[in-house]
Amino acid sequence: RKQSVGLSSAVVRRGASEDRREAMSMRIVKVGVIGAGRIGLVHLEALASCQDAQCVIVSNPTVSKAEAAAKLYNVNEWTGDADDVITHPEVEAVWICSPSSFHAEQIMKCAAEGKSVFCEKPIATDLPETIEAINVCNAAGIKLMTALQRRFDPNFARVKQAVVSGEVGEPIVVKLCSRDPAPPPFEYVKGGGGIFKDMAVHDLDMSRFLMGSEPIEILASGSCHIDPKIAKLPGPEAFDTANVIVRYAGGKEAIIDVCRQAPYGYDQRAEVLGTKAMIQTDNMYPNTARLFAADYTGNADLPYDFFMSRYKEAYKQETIAFVDALVNDKPSPCTGEDGLIALIMAIAAGKSAEEGRWVKFSEVADAVQCDANGCMVVDLDYKSTESNDWIRRAISNLRGTAVAK
Repeated sequence: RKQSVGLSSAVVRRGASEDRREAMSMRIVKVGVIGAGRIGLVHLEALASCQDAQCVIVSNPTVSKAEAAAKLYNVNEWTGDADDVITHPEVEAVWICSPSSFHAEQIMKCAAEGKSVFCEKPIATDLPETIEAINVCNAAGIKLMTALQRRFDPNFARVKQAVVSGEVGEPIVVKLCSRDPAPPPFEYVKGGGGIFKDMAVHDLDMSRFLMGSEPIEILASGSCHIDPKIAKLPGPEAFDTANVIVRYAGGKEAIIDVCRQAPYGYDQRAEVLGTKAMIQTDNMYPNTARLFAADYTGNADLPYDFFMSRYKEAYKQETIAFVDALVNDKPSPCTGEDGLIALIMAIAAGKSAEEGRWVKFSEVADAVQCDANGCMVVDLDYKSTESNDWIRRAISNLRGTAVAK
């Protein structure tokens, strides 16, 4: 080993080896990864399979994890300091796979260095910080991608294709089911924002993605049936089961159910009923084998029981999509604005479940007031908020302009 020149003394470089890809005529995007935990390893694997990207440095507070990840995925440098990734002279884009509480600060540091950002959801843990982080990226002229990976899953993508192409006609109802194989640890749930933010946010975003129009209001309920220990936590953190109705323009609705436990495996299904046809997805299985016996007929094995197995291809495809945007200067395939809207929907769902009523998304979006000094949440009379054009007003906060409510 030897110390990397020009970087923190904590950065370690593996023995230099010839990089055959540099001899290629195509442009290779050099990236750094912050976080070598579970999700960081998923993204390192996805990057390793992308011919147009090369990870040159990975960080983790526990340096041994960074070193192990670097050696596993042939990354030349590792460090215990995320800032070493952000300021690395070769890095063009940063993959942020750190805990959620660090995301906004790291995004803004990347923007200051002119580095584009691929960020695991959420961009930030609250709306003002989310808006400020997106604003900084916009001002710096960098690309920001929110990693809502289900949009890139081949199954959900095929449903979207059926909607866009008109195969199903005009969408009428969207149904989504999301059930985890086993509940997460108490420590994960505590302080995580609750089931709508840390779990159902993917389904809320997917409902908007598949419906192809903007949501107006939401009705949600939550309960605790799986893990009684979380019942004492505040707000939506006390729920391990939830049901949601999202109302779209023209009275169209999306129906979502989520639960933190499905004993039979990872249950992720989608369905769109249109005026011409219906399309639905099934769960993903390790194989297509089916068993026929005297007492059973069906799949020989249970569905995948881990999100990294279930969405392995989705993580790869979202990586390829963002690298393509960087190489060919295309718009980010899943923007900071998409992440902002998904967070607004999740917050509104929690508010609806706590207050037992329909909540207009404008109630949440319009409560964020921004000026030259930053953004803050103010109290509004929800009865006076205008439901139309709430997304346009929310996006106006990103441009620093006022839009009449």
